[in-house]
Amino acid sequence: MSDILDKLAEVLEQRKSADPSSSYVAKLYAKGMDSILKKVGEEATETVLAAKGGKKEEIIYETADLWFHTLVMLAQAGLKPQDILDELARREGISGVVEKNSRPKD
Repeated sequence: MSDILDKLAEVLEQRKSADPSSSYVAKLYAKGMDSILKKVGEEATETVLAAKGGKKEEIIYETADLWFHTLVMLAQAGLKPQDILDELARREGISGVVEKNSRPKD
């Protein structure tokens, strides 16, 4: 699974220097984090609606859009998919309640 994420992350990094008039991702980067976050929010909503509708093809399509835009957000923040996979691996075998309670309080 991480192979496709790594390949996509590499392409997203390359798009940081691309011309925004010729690259959708470069255009997102040029608009900044707020625009990227807005897109992540839109895709999250569409994913929820697809899941509520129950059509597997729509759930897959919308989840792919959500993951893609989340990867753009991570790249903009200087993070890689492996950072998230490492965190998931760290949480493996830990109760969700325990993990959440161990987080620093704001």
